[in-house]
Amino acid sequence: MGYAKIRSVALQGVVGQVIVVEADVAPGLPSLVVSGLPDAALTEARDRIRAAVHNSGATWPQQRITVNLLPAHVRKHGSGFDTAMALAVLAAGADLPTRLLVDAVILGELGLDGTLRPVRGVLPAVLAASRAGAGLVVVPPGNVDEARLVPDVRVRAADCLGRIIGFVHGTETLLDPPTQPPPAQRPPADLADVLGQERGRRAIELAAAGRHHLAMFGPPGAGKTLLAQRLPGILPELTEQESIEVTALHSVAGELPADGGLIRRAPLQAPHHTSSIAALVGGGSGIAKPGAISLAHHGVLFLDECAEFQASALNALREPLEHGEVRLRRVHGETVYPARAQLVLAANPCPCARPGGDAMCQCPPGVRVRYRSRLSGPLLDRVDLQVDVVAVRAAALFGTEPAESSATVAARVVRARQAAARRWAPHARSNGEVPAAVLRDRRFRLPRTVLQPLATAMDRGQLSARGMDRATRVAWTVADLDGRDRPTIDDVHEALEMRSRRGR
Repeated sequence: MGYAKIRSVALQGVVGQVIVVEADVAPGLPSLVVSGLPDAALTEARDRIRAAVHNSGATWPQQRITVNLLPAHVRKHGSGFDTAMALAVLAAGADLPTRLLVDAVILGELGLDGTLRPVRGVLPAVLAASRAGAGLVVVPPGNVDEARLVPDVRVRAADCLGRIIGFVHGTETLLDPPTQPPPAQRPPADLADVLGQERGRRAIELAAAGRHHLAMFGPPGAGKTLLAQRLPGILPELTEQESIEVTALHSVAGELPADGGLIRRAPLQAPHHTSSIAALVGGGSGIAKPGAISLAHHGVLFLDECAEFQASALNALREPLEHGEVRLRRVHGETVYPARAQLVLAANPCPCARPGGDAMCQCPPGVRVRYRSRLSGPLLDRVDLQVDVVAVRAAALFGTEPAESSATVAARVVRARQAAARRWAPHARSNGEVPAAVLRDRRFRLPRTVLQPLATAMDRGQLSARGMDRATRVAWTVADLDGRDRPTIDDVHEALEMRSRRGR
């Protein structure tokens, strides 16, 4: 008979919480009961850990075993508790010493042969262990590089359960493999490849400088996809905090490369138009997983052929775009994922999508109206920049003067972002994130004469109150890119033009 406890970590979204895995071995018929809100994977762990213990050369206690996961009100999911459960059972029923594991956190799935297999969400789990004061974190070898992204905690690896058993007995040592250098990243696509699209290039630069949402409409082959794919290449590099947030989200989703370090470049997510609501905003059976908009956190969510998406899926993006997070409620509680992404939409003007545009279109007027109505007004009202991208002329492809590169545009974007961050601190770091109340504060409120074009458009029903605020933010971005302290009426005119799809 005995009692023992080992620590592990449970994840709620991208937030980790240290869990105490306690085991009690008492006289009675041989059995194993797991309590503390386990999911199906944890319930199935009974057979996995028993086989792993036997195949590691240890003795399984032939008594009544109760494993409890504290705190009991927190939902636990996944197979990352396997190793901690096995060690707790052996410590309670087979006199396994735990002196060396008092301040340790154990993560890892067990194979039937006792090997430790990688698990998802190691980065947020190690962050939680560090905050809880853990001095040692033991992970599978495949998770070592990810765990070492947290600098202030000692990370060691174990390839099998037998190695940890030998470690606590003093006959084995934990593995300390060298950190693998991250693979060389491919350079981002260059904006210099986009020819003859001055209006589209200007819209992309404005979107990058102010973190504005963007919609592009035009015939196929006009360069909408090329422009959207080059937006991440002109965005500033992620800060340390942003890198940790983005990397943690990709770790939870299981999309972090095994040999990769922190994600430093703004991510790009481009889901297919058949994607479901759960794929876009998150969800799924059991634990709610992050969707494309969360995986694009601090980056770009690009919806190509957006008029082909289900209207319900597109409308599900409205609240995350407004609040910068996704709240997914389930019967066992709520999961919150950050979702501060830039939305980029691209659509053809009609179903036939002739390269010549409207002049070559053969669609009846009713078909064109229905096609465009798939993008609801409330969704488009949240998109700051809405531009028509015209077909490229042949002369642009044979020109001798090279287009500006991404590096040149990115330098202007960085200067504009720095100007906005100084101005709006501590309320926001970019123009697209400024609260409406701050825009109207007497320090930043623009004169009525400067805002007159927006006021006229609003009185005519062409702009909502939200649209007026968003156009004002774009005007600030125009001024920042051009090196002015405050927007002029010309900047406001450009912001309005970039929102009303004029200027073709």
